[in-house]
Amino acid sequence: MAKKENINNTIDSKSVDVKMASAKLRNCPTSPRKMRLVVDQIRGLDVNKALIVLKHSPKDASIRLEKLLLSAISNWHLKYPDNSSDIVIREIFVDSGRMLKRMQPAPQGRAHRIRKRSNHVTMIIGLKNN
Repeated sequence: MAKKENINNTIDSKSVDVKMASAKLRNCPTSPRKMRLVVDQIRGLDVNKALIVLKHSPKDASIRLEKLLLSAISNWHLKYPDNSSDIVIREIFVDSGRMLKRMQPAPQGRAHRIRKRSNHVTMIIGLKNN
């Protein structure tokens, strides 16, 4: 009996209540390489600072990331209505999505393959670790 109680105590002490909310952007018609340029600018920033950076960025991907960040903030407020201070972007990553393969005419009757890339973005926001 004593062993079972010790195991339960160690499991209870390791379980930590971490507040996080996430949002996903799927099949975005931008190449992952271009999206990662903007994602690297906002990774780890406070949410308000990230919104300012995205608002003033000239890149086309920043418009989509701004909407994604607003969606993640909305998910946060739905999940935790009482706690809204010190929210940061804890994790954000870009994966490649499906590729549309098209053909473009080339000289001497040949054809070159055009790959129109897309991506998936996953954003996780949470409280700042002190």
